[in-house]
Amino acid sequence: MSTKFRAGTLALAVGFALGTMPAYAAESDAAAKEKDVEKIVVVGSRAAPRSVADSPVPVDLIGGDELAKSGSTDMLDMLVGAIPSFNVRAQPISDAATLIRPVNLRGLSSDSTLILLNGKRRHRASVIAFQGGGVNDGAQGPDISVIPSVALKQVEVLRDGAAAQYGSDAIAGVMNFVLKDDADGGSISVKHGEYYEGDGAATIVDGNLGLPFTDDGFVNLSFQLKNADATSRSVQRPDAQGLSDAGNTSINDPAQVWGNPEIEDDITLFANVGLDLGNDNEFYMFGNYSERDATGGFYYRNPHNRGNVYSVDDGATLLVGDLDGVGTGVECPTVDITTGNVLGQDNYALIADPNTAVGQNCFAVNEMYPGGYTPSFAGNIVDTALTIGTKGEISGGFLDEAYYDLSGSVGRNASTFFLNNTINPSLGPESPMSFETGKYIQLEKTFNFDISKGVEVGLEEPMNVAAGLEWREESFEIVAGEEASWKAGDLADQGFSIGSHGFKGFGPESAGENVRRNVAAYVDVETYFSDAFMMGAAVRYEDFTSFGDTLNYKLTGQFSVNDELSLRASHSTGFRAPTVGQANVVNTQTSIVEGDLIQTFLAPPTDPLSSFYGGKELDPEESVSYAFGGVYSDGALFVTLDYYNIEVTDRIAQSSQIDVDPNDYDALRAAGVQNPELISAVTYFANDFDTTTQGVDLVANYGMELFNGDTQLSLAYNWNKTEVDKFNPETTNEGKVRRLEEGMPEHRATFTIAQSWDSVSMFVRTNYFGEYYATHADDTSVWGSETASSAVTVDAEVSYFFSDSITLSAGANNLFDQEAEELKRGDDPAYGVLGAKFYESGPFDYNGGYYYVKATYNF
Repeated sequence: MSTKFRAGTLALAVGFALGTMPAYAAESDAAAKEKDVEKIVVVGSRAAPRSVADSPVPVDLIGGDELAKSGSTDMLDMLVGAIPSFNVRAQPISDAATLIRPVNLRGLSSDSTLILLNGKRRHRASVIAFQGGGVNDGAQGPDISVIPSVALKQVEVLRDGAAAQYGSDAIAGVMNFVLKDDADGGSISVKHGEYYEGDGAATIVDGNLGLPFTDDGFVNLSFQLKNADATSRSVQRPDAQGLSDAGNTSINDPAQVWGNPEIEDDITLFANVGLDLGNDNEFYMFGNYSERDATGGFYYRNPHNRGNVYSVDDGATLLVGDLDGVGTGVECPTVDITTGNVLGQDNYALIADPNTAVGQNCFAVNEMYPGGYTPSFAGNIVDTALTIGTKGEISGGFLDEAYYDLSGSVGRNASTFFLNNTINPSLGPESPMSFETGKYIQLEKTFNFDISKGVEVGLEEPMNVAAGLEWREESFEIVAGEEASWKAGDLADQGFSIGSHGFKGFGPESAGENVRRNVAAYVDVETYFSDAFMMGAAVRYEDFTSFGDTLNYKLTGQFSVNDELSLRASHSTGFRAPTVGQANVVNTQTSIVEGDLIQTFLAPPTDPLSSFYGGKELDPEESVSYAFGGVYSDGALFVTLDYYNIEVTDRIAQSSQIDVDPNDYDALRAAGVQNPELISAVTYFANDFDTTTQGVDLVANYGMELFNGDTQLSLAYNWNKTEVDKFNPETTNEGKVRRLEEGMPEHRATFTIAQSWDSVSMFVRTNYFGEYYATHADDTSVWGSETASSAVTVDAEVSYFFSDSITLSAGANNLFDQEAEELKRGDDPAYGVLGAKFYESGPFDYNGGYYYVKATYNF
């Protein structure tokens, strides 16, 4: 059996079963079709592209058409419905992570999955998930959501460790987004939908156009424009309601909003260019420009007891600032808070009266925000990338018929942050109420040279030998915010918080750029020892300017028992380099501990504050992976079953909050820490723990004729279990360990029925989510967490083909409006205390059912 025949026949079976048949070019001869089939998958092997079934490691292939069968406006949600071991978490109030949603493959952090675009490494987002739902705490992965489904030919998901082939970040696997390469035709579509609750309305307009580039090339262009309203799954907070009942007329209802952020003018442009240079050589270029504005909610600040804003003694007395300075001028009175509404107290009225000397000299934040305030966090994100290269076949010499690929890439992601409806308390009445708090910029440059050649070694087929070199530079820059966002005003010495409250601006001491470079070399061999037995091996060496070098390897094998059944296995070592951002980022965040807001300072691990509490230089994560499974294909039936085991040592994550001890203030000042008395707690990135993750992936597909039409049945199941083998109790608490082990369902499954006729198609997808450990606002105390129940959601869509050009679709996600887990109620309930009624950490959308309609014109 030839390689071409093996790849061709199995690819046809897989494509049929998955409902993602490759789109063949308009060529009549079988050889042309065979060539297209061979290129069904490119990840997982450095040899010729192969079919899913012929891969020695598990690979999912999701066609662009399948991705479009989702009501979601986000690429991430589309993938969740197609890949059971892929999870996405909503981040309703989570600082910058609200703007870029972290993802997980096989239960590992989002930066443990390498993202490729057309086979080239994708740059990271500048945003780091400071409150990332347990497993993602501190993760800095690429922003996949900027890639629109209309631009995609297919998505290939390698569910296996591949650091020896592709480098850092491939501990959990690799996702390769393949752009469309049509030289003619195109489409334009409009989709509109909203949640059953009547909010979150979203409109998406997208399009794709294929154009010829001379007679021997193509230019494929895609765009997407999206706007989405915010959602609210909120209830009025009891403390805010109490203030309102006591006569405070400045209380909003709800005082705090839990929901999706508002997305404005989310525009994305993608281009993919290819040109045949002759003599089996090709020029290629692809890139994107993306920009969006997002605005999300924050925590409510109570006007009686918010620390270092309204009070310094938990609401016993009001914090009153002496504008002339303590001990000079008019003396400010002490205001004991003795009623449910301090605004009605006579001693407060003295301060609030601008016509008296006391009123002119004494200041309380209540004068600016009498009902408290809820900051809104906003961001502008600009993502750009460009890759240029050439590839082809070498003619002549000892490399005759070798295949080469030479490319250069640059990617940049910039996030500018804004905080509105807040105050810099230390500036007193002179404080602005809106701030530009600064910017993060992630910039990456990569050059690759890859070469592969079939070498005759006397075996069944030529041995494929591949080798390559890579040079990469990664930089992370912090740009200071406006002065008022970080300045320590005159009232700082009187206990008033410094900087824009809720998200302190980046000061000049935090601003700057940090750069790291690395070089890598790899060798990859793969061959068939017989018609039924194939093995591969890869080794990769990388050297970083920061922490040193690393050497990793991978072994793979596949044995065909017969024409229907094959067995496969892999073993590899891997690594994930700490990102430059993780090593150097500075941030002030608001966290919840047992229902109370605390101000936490995130510092670089080598900062004096971090070092004082145990911080040190980061080391890379290291992994060891084992996997084995099988593939069964018989006619229209296709089944894969794979077991995996991934051990990760020295995992990098954000530490738990470490309280700043008042007894340490003098020592901290001596170490160079400014105003330690205004910092409740510190966190930093650390190599804090070791984990073992194991699981099983099952995929079963069957195609048949039913009801005078074509029917596709698809079942996908994932069991995933993570255990923390070792952790540092001084920087990682038991609650965080439990989130790592139980924060995502161990069991996840989807079952899809797709039916198509000449003019109508439809599908119904059932999603199962097992039990998981639910937490509210990252609070792992008994007050804010519990084990959540399993749940089932149903998605459905029906499409009507008016003609070859016009298609109308209608559908719903979470068709039966399955509610997320409600916050528990009882003697000391979390329900409502922070304005929310659902745990936001669940595995499916807490907003409930969503319906949509879509019109598509193909040309």
